[in-house]
Amino acid sequence: MSAPGGLPDPMRGFRGVMAVALVLEIIVVLLALPVLAKLGDGVATWQGVLVGVLALAMLLLCGTLGRPWALSAAIALQVVMVACWFAVPALGILGLVFLAIWLILWWMRRDVLRRMAEGRLAGQRPQPDS
Repeated sequence: MSAPGGLPDPMRGFRGVMAVALVLEIIVVLLALPVLAKLGDGVATWQGVLVGVLALAMLLLCGTLGRPWALSAAIALQVVMVACWFAVPALGILGLVFLAIWLILWWMRRDVLRRMAEGRLAGQRPQPDS
């Protein structure tokens, strides 16, 4: 897909990075289920349901990454994971790690948008004639 003017759309690649981060996060969150089975009260408790609901919310968010509010929703989901610290401490720790990752992604997106507005991206520069 191209941006107006025939240039490649840098946000398309960024959406791919966000999707990969979210899929990896889903896998890591679902890996909390065996921890609950061994160390917690079991998977069939409200804690197991909490892990499942968080993973489902992340999966649904994967389908909306093209929306302008998707990055904010992903960061809000990380805040919810940190708040789950009291229910499942492993989720709180994972929430802190992934919150840092999503804040870095937010900063990178802001930087790319700023450079796009200034016309400083590599794809926006005129190519020298060879």
